[in-house]
Amino acid sequence: MEMNRYYQEQLQEEMQCAVHPSGLRVYVFPKKGFQKYYAIYGTEYGSIDSVFQVPGEDAMIKVPDGIAHYLEHKMFEEEDGGDAFQRFALTGANSNAFTSFDMTAYLFSCTDRFYENLDILLDFVNCPCFTEENVAKEQGIIGQEIKMYEDDPEWRVFFNTLTALFHNNPVKIDIAGTVESIAQITPELLYRCYHTFYNPANMVLVLVGDVDMETAMSYVDKHVDASRNLGQIPREEVVEPRERVQERISQKLVVSQPLFRIGFKDCNMDLDAEAMMKKELATEVILDAVFGRCSDLYHQLYESGFIDSTFDAEADLSKRYGFSLLGGESKDPEAVYAKIKERLAELMETGIPAEDIARSKKKLKSSHIRIFNSVERMGNTFIRQIFSGYNPLSAGDALNALTEQEINDRLREHFAVDNCVLSVVYPMDEE
Repeated sequence: MEMNRYYQEQLQEEMQCAVHPSGLRVYVFPKKGFQKYYAIYGTEYGSIDSVFQVPGEDAMIKVPDGIAHYLEHKMFEEEDGGDAFQRFALTGANSNAFTSFDMTAYLFSCTDRFYENLDILLDFVNCPCFTEENVAKEQGIIGQEIKMYEDDPEWRVFFNTLTALFHNNPVKIDIAGTVESIAQITPELLYRCYHTFYNPANMVLVLVGDVDMETAMSYVDKHVDASRNLGQIPREEVVEPRERVQERISQKLVVSQPLFRIGFKDCNMDLDAEAMMKKELATEVILDAVFGRCSDLYHQLYESGFIDSTFDAEADLSKRYGFSLLGGESKDPEAVYAKIKERLAELMETGIPAEDIARSKKKLKSSHIRIFNSVERMGNTFIRQIFSGYNPLSAGDALNALTEQEINDRLREHFAVDNCVLSVVYPMDEE
């Protein structure tokens, strides 16, 4: 087995990586002396992957919305009637899973019996059991979950924003699907999606802690069949216009005061790994420098009573979709929206002040360094960066090299005031 090592001298952190004959990429981030371990086993398969080509077939197929999330729920059930959660509980490990727009991941953390837990993780993810009975049972459970989120103000203001931003990109579709779409899911469809996207060449295993690569790979050899290597999966190429769908969208739900999100759409997807990393870092700098708690805009809005401590800014950027969101609670979302657009229009002309950029770069650099104090944050952050195609240990150097010009170019490209949207959830009794 060939293993590559990367060492970041300034951080004194190491990354080891190897590719199994199955195509599975395995990454170990050794943390000598740490008492805690973390493992995350992910597939590049999420809610946006509803149209794809099965290897060996000629045509694209369309599967029901929500099937990736549904599949994640079913993976823990085992043929003997038990489930993987019970097996993890016996070892004292904490286990979980999640489905996002572009990834499904299974994970555990523990303080001892690490390789025993790794054995459980690799075993259940590579041995699915779907039956007519257990699939039908899950439809009722997930159906209730979907209905619950239909009345959740934070969830609705979020997805309403995406609906107003995107014409064609399936990122605007709820990760869990709809009650109608999940009713179409069958064991045969689940197996078809599983064998397509859970092929090892489409997956990554990240291990953090006092872990030995060779020992870990012996467990990979035990559970992962090299013959399952199907390579990368052809997926539907979505053509998304630059223009938003609509500028404003609103809904009334049971809230004490309005919730709002201001959304910005990213359409620059065709990037190599280095450009993708640079785009992500520049966006982080902008969100902090312009909208963060040390910014002039934040203080102006806060002191005027237009926002409170719930106001936040975030970005979700991927190879196949991208957006940035600002928001929280406000007595007057329209006023906040107007002031944010006014400030952005000014910055389009002048650029972000150099001292603000320098401050935010320092802050983000310290935040990146603190990631290495948490095995969980390392695993969750690094698996996303690996799927994006770049070395997680290189992010600090890339941030240092990021120029003011590149940051301001990103500002003008992504935060255009003629293409943003305002999503608001108003109280039921508000006009």
